[in-house]
Amino acid sequence: MRLEMNPRIALIGCGFIGRKRLAALPPGDFAAACDLEIGRAEQLVASARTGYATDDAARVLADPAIDAVIVCTLNAALAPLALAAIRAGKHVLVEKPGAISTEQADELIDAARAASVRVRVGFNHRFHPALRQARSLYESGALGPLMFIRGRYGHGGRVGYDREWRADPTLSGGGELIDQGVHLIDLAGWFLGDFARIEGHASTSFWDMPVDDNAFLNLRTAAGQTAWLQVSCTEWKNLFSLEIYGRTGKLHVEGLGGSYGVERLTFHRMLPEMGPPETTAWEYPRGDDSWRLEIAEFFTDIRTGREPQPGLREARAALAVVERIHAASGYHFGA
Repeated sequence: MRLEMNPRIALIGCGFIGRKRLAALPPGDFAAACDLEIGRAEQLVASARTGYATDDAARVLADPAIDAVIVCTLNAALAPLALAAIRAGKHVLVEKPGAISTEQADELIDAARAASVRVRVGFNHRFHPALRQARSLYESGALGPLMFIRGRYGHGGRVGYDREWRADPTLSGGGELIDQGVHLIDLAGWFLGDFARIEGHASTSFWDMPVDDNAFLNLRTAAGQTAWLQVSCTEWKNLFSLEIYGRTGKLHVEGLGGSYGVERLTFHRMLPEMGPPETTAWEYPRGDDSWRLEIAEFFTDIRTGREPQPGLREARAALAVVERIHAASGYHFGA
């Protein structure tokens, strides 16, 4: 691949997320679609008006015209397919959580290093506009030193939710914590850094399934900064809220668009005399561009040889939290 060109991309997994990934690709960069249900792959190829459809991942990985693979399958298949792609010399964007255990994540890290390929993990929430602006404000020093983060993320499921693949631990690797929870854990770590102390619990409070439907986390850095997080699929009204507290101000990100409500960022700046803060708010009603921005970053990883962030290290860190909470709560999932 010439450095001035985008990589040729194959999609493995052609469901809802696969369609989102295809829509985010620049025209002409899509080369192949692969799915065990060949009809879904054919639909993506018909939509793109280019590439070929197959139900054989080995064909995609052996194709010398393909530079990189996006893996967007059920959780249990993510790491095995990503590992096969890495060993075939392909760069990889693998959907979150990237793996269903730290053991799998470690295997991917070792393989990527040996093959000298770039592997990005699909924590697309980092690329939402409110979160990108929150990060910019934090980096500008507007908040001062950070003290703690409070985050909530949840939905209410739907009739039959407890019979879908996310409720089957052999396919999902866990419940709400490994599903939406890894996004919150990743965002908290993005702002606070690594967590030295991990406490909390997960539970199955409502749904008739062997995986967790709620989790409550108390994560602390070595310096004592805290992330207090809750994820839930008994939220009933879809919710996303992330509050970031510094010594001189607070940021509040809420909504993700769609059923989560208009995405907005509010900045509360502490005044020298304290009292009510100076407040500035932004809204982002134009939709979710995170998928396109994430793909653009992946292409830059490949062209420049840059280590992806978030990549496998960040995915492993989130999975380490998931495993600790599951074990403390009596759940035993993963590979």
